Amino acid sequence: MTLIAINTTQNVNINFEAASVGERILAYLVDFIIKVAYLATMSLLLFKVFNFERVLEKMDQWSATAIIIGIYFPFFIYTLVLESIMDGQTIGKRILKIQVVKIDGYQASLPDFLVRWLFRIVDINLLSGIIGVITIVSTKNSQRLGDITAGTGVISLKNKIGIDQTILMDLEDAYQPTYLNVIRLSDNDARIIKETFEKAKKDKDYATLIKLRQKVIEVVKITEQKESNDVEFLTTILKDYNYFTQNM
Repeated sequence: MTLIAINTTQNVNINFEAASVGERILAYLVDFIIKVAYLATMSLLLFKVFNFERVLEKMDQWSATAIIIGIYFPFFIYTLVLESIMDGQTIGKRILKIQVVKIDGYQASLPDFLVRWLFRIVDINLLSGIIGVITIVSTKNSQRLGDITAGTGVISLKNKIGIDQTILMDLEDAYQPTYLNVIRLSDNDARIIKETFEKAKKDKDYATLIKLRQKVIEVVKITEQKESNDVEFLTTILKDYNYFTQNM
């Protein structure tokens, strides 16, 4: 099992399991089937049902070429578009529960996905994907050339860890939340807060606890802290988040 160490914006390293070559290939095949199905459907509708060939014959060469390119265009940009709007996933990746992330802990952006997409020519299309497979199995973070250049990695989202390593916390039946604004946080935010909090508390890293509290106050937009110290405050934040997410 290969682990990818991602350094979060709180300067804490969190280990994620890297997606295996098999998972990545299966995700690629699922996406490829979807793209082929799109082309087959478009061809059937345009050329068999609507007899689009006659329309093309009446057009000049440039106009006909532009239309053909337009039809095929979604096939080529499928991965780029879906990874950009689905937070590092395509339909295939979502089914296989894997995701593209930035190694430095920041949110992957369109330029990162664009770099990965451009390198598909070398990693996947050239030599039937052999280059991509070789780099994935031989690099420390299981990265293909596109990942190395973009500073990304592909992690597995399968739940293979204990409940104490997740955002879940046990709550008393009569628990009442303190900060309603915790619903501004995402599951990923809560996970990072919990992992950073637990590590800082274990290491007695008070400077990190202060910074984490300040960041949470800023993001959640808390105007008044009701707890006497950072540990109690962050514990309350995590409990409140669990209360709302478990009762939605």
